[in-house]
Amino acid sequence: MDVLPPDRCLPFLITIDGESSNYINAALMDSYKQPSAFIVTQHPLPNTVKDFWRLVLDYHCTSIIMLNDVDPAQLCPQYWPENGLHRLGSLQVEFVSADLEEDVISRIFRIYNTARPQDGYRMVQQFQFLGWPMYRDTPVSKRSFLKLVHQVDKWQDEYDGGEGRTVVHCLGVFCSISIVCEMLRQQRQVDVFHSVKTLRNNKPNMVDLLDQYKFCYEVALEYLNST
Repeated sequence: MDVLPPDRCLPFLITIDGESSNYINAALMDSYKQPSAFIVTQHPLPNTVKDFWRLVLDYHCTSIIMLNDVDPAQLCPQYWPENGLHRLGSLQVEFVSADLEEDVISRIFRIYNTARPQDGYRMVQQFQFLGWPMYRDTPVSKRSFLKLVHQVDKWQDEYDGGEGRTVVHCLGVFCSISIVCEMLRQQRQVDVFHSVKTLRNNKPNMVDLLDQYKFCYEVALEYLNST
């Protein structure tokens, strides 16, 4: 995330652990119908992993969309447990299961705050998309990216009735296409311009490459042809 979002759309952290700050480099984004449905942020840095999971817990997030690969050399470390627990102060992130389906690795975690056991736990599913190499401006396959959107929608509806927020790192293309698909489901209309404009109201550099903008249109067409 190269451009800092305005204060009005910052998701200030609520869970305080030791001397933790309430700031995280992230921005709340509206979907077609739901305010603040997305939280767009950067891949957690080595020193912000705990803040990332605080964000997920504090804002009742149901899904995490990972569009980049793990690359410690580029400060993109693995921030989740492959098995067992990650203890991050009072936060605990517990691995539950993992599954590979074509270009998507899905992992389910149980997250809770041991300082507030009365709050219970939250189930979160991470969707790591493998079909977007770092050297490309857009994903390899429109079909596989659309399938990712459908997988996330299915999980959101099943687990939280579609009300849970979705954390996305670190591009707006997923959010834009998700908005377009929602528009098509509800009104059978396509307005990629509106979807991108909605995102840029809170973060001006969302979908800032022409090829990515074009890709949003191509996926919308793929969606129409598949329904």
